[in-house]
Amino acid sequence: MSKKKLNSLEDLGGFVFSTDANFELEKKVETKTLAPKNQYLEAHFSNKGRAGKTVTVISGFIGTEQDLKTLGKLLKTKCGVGGSVKDNEIIIQGNYRNKIIEILTKEGYNVKRVGG
Repeated sequence: MSKKKLNSLEDLGGFVFSTDANFELEKKVETKTLAPKNQYLEAHFSNKGRAGKTVTVISGFIGTEQDLKTLGKLLKTKCGVGGSVKDNEIIIQGNYRNKIIEILTKEGYNVKRVGG
């Protein structure tokens, strides 16, 4: 049986231990979604860790999870492909970076092409 690598304390399942009697766990604050003109997104092309399959990754979105999922659905629909939203990133199957940059620019986002 192999051991699972822990990348952060959150991978422990949410346990918090403190010897401080006055310790209070900080609650996550829901961030408001910035207007598209104030968003600076990055469009990456990647195939690492995906069994050689190519994907386009959009990162840098600041806002609620629901708004991120809505944007992801828009991109998947316009490109006609599948994808997902994970770890505050939109993952689109295939190399659609140029098309995605064009779509996001028309929507009012500031998009930077990252990588070759």
